[in-house]
Amino acid sequence: MDAQRLKQNFAQVAQHGDGVALFFYSDLFLRHPEVREYFPVSMALQRDRLLGALGRIISQVDRLEEIAPFIQQLGRDHRKFGIIAEHFPAVGQSLVATLRYFSGPDWTPELEADWTAAYQLLAQVMIDAAEADAGKHPPWWVATVIEHERRTFDVAAFRVTTDRPLEYMPGQSVSVECGLRPKLWRYYSMANAPRRDGTIDFHVRIVDGGPVSPVMVRTLAVGERLRLGPPVGQMTLNTQSPRDILLVAGSTGLAPLKAILEHVTLQAAPPKVHLFFGARTQDGLYDLPDLQKLADSYPWFTLVTAVSDDDGYQGEHGLLPDVLARYGQWDRHDAYICGSPAMVEATTRRLVQTGMPPEQIRTDEYG
Repeated sequence: MDAQRLKQNFAQVAQHGDGVALFFYSDLFLRHPEVREYFPVSMALQRDRLLGALGRIISQVDRLEEIAPFIQQLGRDHRKFGIIAEHFPAVGQSLVATLRYFSGPDWTPELEADWTAAYQLLAQVMIDAAEADAGKHPPWWVATVIEHERRTFDVAAFRVTTDRPLEYMPGQSVSVECGLRPKLWRYYSMANAPRRDGTIDFHVRIVDGGPVSPVMVRTLAVGERLRLGPPVGQMTLNTQSPRDILLVAGSTGLAPLKAILEHVTLQAAPPKVHLFFGARTQDGLYDLPDLQKLADSYPWFTLVTAVSDDDGYQGEHGLLPDVLARYGQWDRHDAYICGSPAMVEATTRRLVQTGMPPEQIRTDEYG
């Protein structure tokens, strides 16, 4: 298997954008119509995820030990769809057909052999992880909404209880399916550290054009049933580090960082924690009362809030990377960043430029 040849071919194919995933799923459903029932009616987000996952895997195909945890998580996570080992050959067949089509005259027997070998390896890792997980955990957990609060016109916080214990690390996420939008799973981060009573908090903001988030904010009610997939994500607290902690949250990217903050409160000797919480307007600082209570309760915790588009706000103004820079150097901290992709990228870049080693920065992969 020639890793460089795979990378070059995928880069060529990916230039065709959304058409690649559209062709793949069309081919899959035509060849195997029986698998269509496992997918939502609207495939737009599913198509985006396919290309994103493939791109990430192929970019590290020559470093399988690094990408293996991600592939294993894909295998465990796909259990919630009802996907079983017998489905994987059909997917592989359509994947090769798609790559062949978009490669045109550049497709060769050697490329086909490379892709077949790579997919077989990928599929086996996913199958093994799913089968191992099946002996320990259900494919999903049933959750019941016990509290729901509309914080702003576009943000809600709600609490659920699950039908069985759901073990997770603060900073992780789960995929959530609402019965009002069947088969449309969306990732949301837990907004609290694990509790003895097993309840879990979520923060959701309406995404423009999104089919799920408006329902979660405007329609979800106490008593509603949800399904939760297995926990995912690597943005968890490094408890072995002696460094202080920097948390940078944009909007509902606060959720996993609040869970990490709660985790820190349980430590015998907590490090110093600085949380920068930003939004476009003061209204977007939807969790400020709870955060202020934590700041008043723990002398090692410092809260800084900032808005970018609200001249009447009395606190910090500007984008989070710029606000961070005004507060000095952070290279001796561990940083955890969650929010929009643009904010995460800009903040990460600014911290690295000012001396923070990249290995001290963790971001939310599923944001």
